[in-house]
Amino acid sequence: MFRGAITALVTPFKDGKVDEASLRELIEFQIANGIDGLVPCGTTGESPTLSHDEHDRVIEITIDAAKKRVPVIAGTGSNSTAEALRLTRHAYEAGADGALIACPYYNKPTQEGIYRHFSLIAKSVPIPIVPYNIPGRTGVNMSPELLARLAEIDNIVGVKEASGSLKQMNDVLDLCGPEFDVLSGDDGFTLPLMAIGGKGIISVASNIVPADMAAMVDAAEAGDFAAARALHAKMSPLFDVLFIEVNPIPVKAALALMGRIVCEYRLPLCPMAPANHEKLRKVLVAYGLIS
Repeated sequence: MFRGAITALVTPFKDGKVDEASLRELIEFQIANGIDGLVPCGTTGESPTLSHDEHDRVIEITIDAAKKRVPVIAGTGSNSTAEALRLTRHAYEAGADGALIACPYYNKPTQEGIYRHFSLIAKSVPIPIVPYNIPGRTGVNMSPELLARLAEIDNIVGVKEASGSLKQMNDVLDLCGPEFDVLSGDDGFTLPLMAIGGKGIISVASNIVPADMAAMVDAAEAGDFAAARALHAKMSPLFDVLFIEVNPIPVKAALALMGRIVCEYRLPLCPMAPANHEKLRKVLVAYGLIS
């Protein structure tokens, strides 16, 4: 159902508020450059610091601005099942094409608890759901066996896999079958995952290089791995520098250097260390994104 290069959108702020005009401009930039989908209110969108009203509003703006030109997969995760259910229901009622739901964080539930969390939401809201497995942020790993159980639920259609283990991704592909969309959660794993059957990426880097990311994914999907490898090599310095500090600090700084947003965060996120900011600037210059 979901494939290609899908951008995990930043949420631009200005004077402490969501910068709705800049968000709409970012969406147009993404679509004009061939991106295959948009994820508002994910980790890259600083969802933990958005109020519920802001969270709902960012999703509504993205749906309105996209105008069905590309799918909108709304981030609706929470460590409270009731809260994730409310957010997912809102996304469905607002017209989102899917929901990206992070594995419950901080609680550290058992595999059975995770299963019940996702199955309850899936059975309560008739929207395509993509669980997001990112153990480094949540403290728990969704096992391939758990994902195979979840794949039996009709509207759980794939996973955003950020375990950092290509073996785990391969096991998920083997256990869940070809109809289950396995999407990379790490830019650098996109090409290796697609080589073994993955469907694409929910990307940070595509915030700044949507055309190149879309071209790499399209080339891999078409079996042109020479072209895909060349694009992977070209983007690799970006993959590294965009995680020199915790996401989304560097990517927002990069967009600000490109003149696309104001460089503003919400605590506990803060501006980059000067030395790291200079490293980021040099990579963007070398790539040709800024002069």
